[in-house]
Amino acid sequence: MITSKQRAYLRKTAQGLDPIFQIGKDGVSETLITEIGKALEKREILKVHILETAMLDARTVCDMIAHRLGAEPVQAIGNKFVLYREASEEKNRKIELPRK
Repeated sequence: MITSKQRAYLRKTAQGLDPIFQIGKDGVSETLITEIGKALEKREILKVHILETAMLDARTVCDMIAHRLGAEPVQAIGNKFVLYREASEEKNRKIELPRK
């Protein structure tokens, strides 16, 4: 669980990121979740865009994916959301969160 201070830091970090995944009318598949997990291992933080044709709520999808991957939902605004998960390998850790 991250603190509000850490969440604010992650929101600031994610501000300049472009979404690297899009969720379309097919919704959330196992393949998508697997790929997001791999990307989180390499990047630690990422932004996902939900297309209007998907008819999904960003907060609901964000929470569901975060729960399945053991990640932290950082932010969900409009049709985009941000996820964070610390990399399990030391060499992939790039983000240092403020102390609790």
